Amino acid sequence: MKRTVEIGILQSRSGGYQAIARSNLMGAYAAIDAVNADPDISVRLVPVERDPEGKIDLYAPLCQDILTASRARHVLGCVTSWSRKEVLPVLERAGATLWYALPYEGFEASDHVVYMHACPNQHLLPLLDWAMPRHGRRVHLLASNYIWGWEINRLAREVITTAGGEITGERHLPLGAVDVTGMVDEIAVLRPDYVLNSLIGPSQYAFVAEMAARLPGLPILSCNLTESELPLMGATSEGLVAAGPYFRDPGQSGGFGNSHEAAAHAAIMEMARLFHRHPGGEDLPLAELLARDAGAGPIDPATHHTTLPVLIAEVCGGAFHVLHRRPAVMGDPYLTRPDRLPEARPSFRVIR
Repeated sequence: MKRTVEIGILQSRSGGYQAIARSNLMGAYAAIDAVNADPDISVRLVPVERDPEGKIDLYAPLCQDILTASRARHVLGCVTSWSRKEVLPVLERAGATLWYALPYEGFEASDHVVYMHACPNQHLLPLLDWAMPRHGRRVHLLASNYIWGWEINRLAREVITTAGGEITGERHLPLGAVDVTGMVDEIAVLRPDYVLNSLIGPSQYAFVAEMAARLPGLPILSCNLTESELPLMGATSEGLVAAGPYFRDPGQSGGFGNSHEAAAHAAIMEMARLFHRHPGGEDLPLAELLARDAGAGPIDPATHHTTLPVLIAEVCGGAFHVLHRRPAVMGDPYLTRPDRLPEARPSFRVIR
């Protein structure tokens, strides 16, 4: 007999980030179906879903609603770092856990979050290490005006200048803004070797389209672009380069559609493994649950990050094709491990 375990799902089915959130939803629900159909797993997962519609002011109250209207103490959710930080106080008060399946900017290791996607030593640093010898060291930084963009640009600036490079300019666009003409005007004048693009949602789509029309061929690199958003950009996505832990092989059938889907699927499967291995663990604080597991799973009990492959891929013919692979590396949110890239020597800073 399987025991029933409720889990929260906090993802937006509408709004500017729905393509990304729906990828998380696809991965999560596929994993829930697999768990519930597996006779060797002693739990049956019941999702308790809430839709914040991409509105930042809805994340915290809807997370609270999940935790009060159900027995769920583990929630898969959020797209942006802003939304993740909005729900952290709710999780802390309830002793609950967020499973976050999106790339993020690092410098965080909350007792109430499992980080299932990549952090900078798994995306940004390998991307810059690959790009500078190939494209040059004159880099233009663009980002959405919130914590993801601030921190990615801060770290990129330190890495590039330490390596003897130059930042030709840095611009931040309000979340959701699509007036990118001034940004592209500046790039046309300064002519960097490439652009590091940390824009998100509609801002990114507008920028890529404007660049394709006015400055075709100028490399655009990203740490947060996946297959989920390529249909929204169409032919303008050709030539974009991204770093991530997973890209779908266009020559094979099956597999996950993108890394967001893969990370959400892995999160649910790891939840199920922990709950099966430790009956009653679904009600425990994360630290206690991982202590009982004694390092048997993929989650680092010290930082709650995971080991992930590092891939760099380029869009060609509407699909990502892998250009470069690195061995899997453990997430290092504070960049303190000795195996980090030698040119990356950022200052220590804790973000809560």
